[in-house]
Amino acid sequence: MFKLGKLTDYGTVLMTALALDASRLQTAQELATRTHLALPTVAKLLKLLGKAKLVESTRGAHGGYRLARTAARITVADIVSALEGPIALTQCSIHLGGCGIESHCGVRANWRIINDAMRSALEAVTLEQMCRPLRAATLPRHPDIPIRFSPPPTARG
Repeated sequence: MFKLGKLTDYGTVLMTALALDASRLQTAQELATRTHLALPTVAKLLKLLGKAKLVESTRGAHGGYRLARTAARITVADIVSALEGPIALTQCSIHLGGCGIESHCGVRANWRIINDAMRSALEAVTLEQMCRPLRAATLPRHPDIPIRFSPPPTARG
């Protein structure tokens, strides 16, 4: 089974929480509470997401975390790459020399096509789009800060 790691799943949840309340800094503890993730996991994810320049932090008594750019400019591919490394279904999708049958393989080019399609699909979905189906009841928020939701796109027929 091909699946993303649990940290990547949690990282997407964390990024969505940041995006839903992007107008202010949010502490790691607040994010842990809102997302129901353990504080050490949130801290680890924030460090990795910060290293990838998806999240920025401010230190101090009134510090916290926020998205480094708008949710419309962060893709699911950005999050996956930050937490999993390069997007690759097979070793040969991104690196040469990692396989014993590489010089005789008849499907390598096809794996690259599939890998490129998967990467393109993840690049086509933004963090802003990931926020659309959420409802205020699913993520507790700061009581003084309203969360605004974009309506889902209408189906065209």
